[in-house]
Amino acid sequence: MAEYICVFNKDTLLIKPSKKSPLFLRTIVLLFAMVCGIYICTVCIKQISTTVTKMNIQVIQSPSPDSNIITQLEPRIPTLHYPKPETFSRGECSKNPVRFFAILSMQRSGSGWFETLLNSHVNVSSNGEIFSLLERRKNISNIVQTLEKVYNLDWFTSASKNECSAAVGFKWMLNQGLVEHHKEIVEYFNHRGVSVIFLFRKNLLRRMVSVLANSYDRYAKLLNGTHKSHVHSQQEATALSSYKPIINSASLISDLKEIGSAAVKALEYFNSTRHLVLYYEDLITNCTKLKDVQEFLGIPQMELTSRQVKIHKGPLSDFVKNWDDVNKTLTGTEYESFLRADY
Repeated sequence: MAEYICVFNKDTLLIKPSKKSPLFLRTIVLLFAMVCGIYICTVCIKQISTTVTKMNIQVIQSPSPDSNIITQLEPRIPTLHYPKPETFSRGECSKNPVRFFAILSMQRSGSGWFETLLNSHVNVSSNGEIFSLLERRKNISNIVQTLEKVYNLDWFTSASKNECSAAVGFKWMLNQGLVEHHKEIVEYFNHRGVSVIFLFRKNLLRRMVSVLANSYDRYAKLLNGTHKSHVHSQQEATALSSYKPIINSASLISDLKEIGSAAVKALEYFNSTRHLVLYYEDLITNCTKLKDVQEFLGIPQMELTSRQVKIHKGPLSDFVKNWDDVNKTLTGTEYESFLRADY
């Protein structure tokens, strides 16, 4: 770039340096800023990478949830369903979930009384002993067809609450095709999310007395020519309990073992289902058991009631004709406690 020369006099010569371009200076500043920016970004990226690495290590090393806790919690939660019946519309209740259940029991184990307790709940429909008819259980296809009808809310009984049912089910006796087709039924229950309630009696001797007395009344019809398996007055209960059956003491122990084995086998077969085990005696003496049932079904807690009256109430010695033989047979055995139980 040309320099400007100024002459003030003959003896003095002043040389004035040329001015640098502002564009050049700006370029230098910009380059310096870019270098600084690149350096700062590099440092930040390294720090972030280090932090992420540390975070990843922490996640990998963090303990996983306790599988035992998960196993304990899952059975507490019943499967929710939203049935779409073919025979009616659920209307405004169509968005209300329904829980499926089945009561697995033996005859004369308190299942009829227990079912009336459940049906006293405004949101529960337990439809009785639906497989008492052979036609419905003659093969697995008929069984599944019947189950589908019940759980689709297309099964109508006096207990059906239909539109706004929160839990729907029925009771099923072990000798009604349940054990015979247990593999397919377990698969169906698990696939459809059916909760199982086992109901048994601890005192198998009392159950035996009840079975014999009920079988006798099928033919004797002690209540004015009418057979009743369950009664609603003390007068009717007294009439039915007046019959005292004779128990075969020779086969008594083997008979009790066979009944107990049937219950154990059923528990083994259906162990993989979501289930609850109840005993008739506990329901009578412990009122919190009914709360446990409602919690198990996932329904609102209510006070459950029944009009049924117990038939054989009091010492068993009052209801067995050959009590001395029975007492002698069971004394000193694992079943001796059955002799003294009174409820």
